[in-house]
Amino acid sequence: MPVTPPILTSRRIGYARVSTEDQKLDLQKDALEKASCDLIFEDHGVSGAKSTRPGLDAMLEQLRAGDTVVVFKLDRLGRSVVHLADLLVLFQGQGIHFHSLSEAINTASPSGKLIFHIISAVAEFQRDLIIENTCAGLRAAKRRGQHLGRPFLLDAEAIYTAHTKAAAKGMSMGGLASELGVSVSTLRRAFARFGLAGLRA
Repeated sequence: MPVTPPILTSRRIGYARVSTEDQKLDLQKDALEKASCDLIFEDHGVSGAKSTRPGLDAMLEQLRAGDTVVVFKLDRLGRSVVHLADLLVLFQGQGIHFHSLSEAINTASPSGKLIFHIISAVAEFQRDLIIENTCAGLRAAKRRGQHLGRPFLLDAEAIYTAHTKAAAKGMSMGGLASELGVSVSTLRRAFARFGLAGLRA
């Protein structure tokens, strides 16, 4: 007899973060529990500027299509507009919804989808500005005859293009490094140079 596959029910997965050890997670956790989250992942005393966070990484490993990621505020998830947009693109590509309680953003709704596209557009604009300013700075330094040191294996445009592609496809650091023909450590340094989020290991 054919085996009927189990039916996977959608889950509400909460994520809470505070930047310093003396801050409390109680307010966020209470709100997430009130929002009927089935699981809550947390990072306590972990700055949003860090490219990897144990709680966030564990949550990303657990997520599956149909789940909804719930946060108390947008800035608890993404440390920048670019980082937030990358995560939202990753969620969209994997069939995962996103709900921010304070801003009443829910990508399962038409208005939430609109906000997602706005955030993505702003992040893309910010990427373009960083690339443009970086290239302009390098050209100006060369005109002044400054020694720029050993050239980077990946330029700004290649880094941002690769990061966006990898985030959308849920690629690992190792997989992307192999595709680009560089080491994982080189890729991590490249991401850190522009403040981009690290990918899963």
